[in-house]
Amino acid sequence: MELDFDTCRRAATSRDARFDGVFVTAVKSTKIYCRPSCPAIVPKAENVRFLPTAAAAQREGFRACLRCRPDAAPGSPAWDVRGDVVGRAMRLIADGVVDRDGVPGLAGRLGYTERHLHRMLTAQVGAGPLALARAQRAQTARVLIETTRLGLAEIAFAAGFGSVRQFNDTVREIYGRTPSDLRIRRTQPEQDPGVVSVRLPFRAPLHAEALLSFLGDRAIEGIDGREGEAYRRNLRLPHGSGTAVLRPGDGHVAATLHLADLRDLAPAVARCRRLLDLDADPAAVDATLSDDPLLAPMVLKEPGVRVPRATDGFEIAVRAVVGQQISVAAARTVLRRLVTGDAFPTAAELLELPDEAFAMPTARRRTLRALAAAVAAGELELDGGDRAETTARLKEVPGIGDWTAQYTAMRALGDPDAFLPTDLGVLRGARALGLPADPKSLAAHAERWRPWRSYAVIRLWRSC
Repeated sequence: MELDFDTCRRAATSRDARFDGVFVTAVKSTKIYCRPSCPAIVPKAENVRFLPTAAAAQREGFRACLRCRPDAAPGSPAWDVRGDVVGRAMRLIADGVVDRDGVPGLAGRLGYTERHLHRMLTAQVGAGPLALARAQRAQTARVLIETTRLGLAEIAFAAGFGSVRQFNDTVREIYGRTPSDLRIRRTQPEQDPGVVSVRLPFRAPLHAEALLSFLGDRAIEGIDGREGEAYRRNLRLPHGSGTAVLRPGDGHVAATLHLADLRDLAPAVARCRRLLDLDADPAAVDATLSDDPLLAPMVLKEPGVRVPRATDGFEIAVRAVVGQQISVAAARTVLRRLVTGDAFPTAAELLELPDEAFAMPTARRRTLRALAAAVAAGELELDGGDRAETTARLKEVPGIGDWTAQYTAMRALGDPDAFLPTDLGVLRGARALGLPADPKSLAAHAERWRPWRSYAVIRLWRSC
């Protein structure tokens, strides 16, 4: 897949960081690929190609630039926003589904044949699922090489490679260095076993306080919480438990990950990025919202507000049900009763809880049990599922209406255009900004905010 040459050339010549992760610059004369913002001398036009992903560049024999680290750029906002099969596939690959379940497992989750899935991904992102997973494994390996004291053989298997030889060949091919050479380039101090520090880049601006205050206000004791200018979150990962401490900084979020099993590094990174909405394009969002003169002053005052998302879709759906018609503080108290350990319960675990753990009306307890039963049976996919299908399926659960389904779509499914016109906080915020303050009129007015109505919801909540 080739991108529009002139547009990409202008972005790369101006070293525009907003395009990092949107495409890579592949230099034919050196066989190296870079971010658009790479500080190196801009190559001649006849010597470059523009490709949509690092995996596409690697597939065609280009090596990653060791100066700008294009493999560590923010993810493309296109794949983050899209709810179609390609967008879902990109998110599932980032979460490590191919490494755990292979391409058949990925195709099964998406409901397509392996051949058709490979064809769609290659056509739109320049590489198939195996190549995309391989690129991710290489990046995971580089992080472990440069930040841990693990032996190289341990790193090979922790990163998901099938053999040490495959690990050595892949690292040499992608970085033009052996694993031992990369270890010499170590840029961070060694960490204790199981601890990995990584930088999670984002497209500026990012309104860190909006994220921290939202998550901190809804924290459940023992599961997550705000710690000054950082946020701590316990994680339930495919191979074990983990904890992430996330501290927003200049152009990146510093993440300190404590992992029981280092094979969970890539899923932990993907989930932290998703939680903080780090692959968003704030310039595109804010440009649309600021076209509304009633929202423009707030956008100007607080640029880069993100949608706090989720590390676990089922947890968000439970939070949405519990939060029906009660305050944030009351919901937090009720949710704490559901937690028996240091992780939020799975659907199967929630079904085993006694009735007295549900400090809520009987009807709401039945709704939670019905929701958990659907998730446990595989009838409802809240992590990587089709957005429209999942939202419709949620409304079939007794006790779940449009507000709960839209809230879940916004935070668990990553829908950038969910809207909650009946939410009391949204209506209070609308009134404070001089917007229509009844649900029907506000919903009509909000049509001008598409496709970013989820971001408008967060801003309205901040205004109430």
